[in-house]
Amino acid sequence: MKGITGATPADRGGSGTSLSARAGDLLVARDLTRVVGPKQSALRIVDGVSFTVPRLGLFAINGPSGSGKTTLLNLVTGIDRPSSGTVLFDGRPVAAGSENELARWRGRHVGIIFQFFHLIPTLTAFENVLLALELGGAGGLPRSEWRARAGSCLASVEMGSYLHRLPSEVSGGQQQRVAIARAIANDPPLIVADEPTGNLDSRTAAAVFGLLEGLTLAGKTVVYVTHDRELAARASASIDLLDGRIVGRRGPRESGRVAS
Repeated sequence: MKGITGATPADRGGSGTSLSARAGDLLVARDLTRVVGPKQSALRIVDGVSFTVPRLGLFAINGPSGSGKTTLLNLVTGIDRPSSGTVLFDGRPVAAGSENELARWRGRHVGIIFQFFHLIPTLTAFENVLLALELGGAGGLPRSEWRARAGSCLASVEMGSYLHRLPSEVSGGQQQRVAIARAIANDPPLIVADEPTGNLDSRTAAAVFGLLEGLTLAGKTVVYVTHDRELAARASASIDLLDGRIVGRRGPRESGRVAS
């Protein structure tokens, strides 16, 4: 099976399990494990995790701090590589390419939203989104249309009146709206969000989460990390993590095993 960059991976995963993706699944994770530290004191941050994410769904990874949620998110997006196991994106292994190849793949296929926004403080809202287009290739748009695309993305999250504001000149909720606009700029099929409402008050958090829900209606698949059970319950499917293992799951496409 060829990887996302067209290369054939040497390693198919730790368990030797035959991997396949159903037509309705965008992401398939099988027996993912991430071990850090020397062998005698190795720590399993993610331990044998398997799940599938349907296309056009809202999928939650729920768990307390230290449960391995962010590490798991990094594994499925190729930011980190598993010690064993495999992630398939649209039927192809994610970790098959070089670091540069994976970065280019993410630019085209994954939009990332962070808890603390990670906007460039010296760039305006418009410039932050425009930079994402420059780095990600703009989803194939000609350069002459990039500025219109950046403005359209900001308008879609109700930030059209703040194009030329710096991050320090808008509220936290508005910064997260800009971060969402940046994430969708290259029209990726997958949006991942790491505690996207964790740094916001409850009213602003509800509005921001509403925008994420709306992305699925616009043809996106959204995977988000949260420690809030109520927020996780709003997903169409979810897994619960504790100490790096799945201890519960919910949704129409259950697969893999639940830790005992």
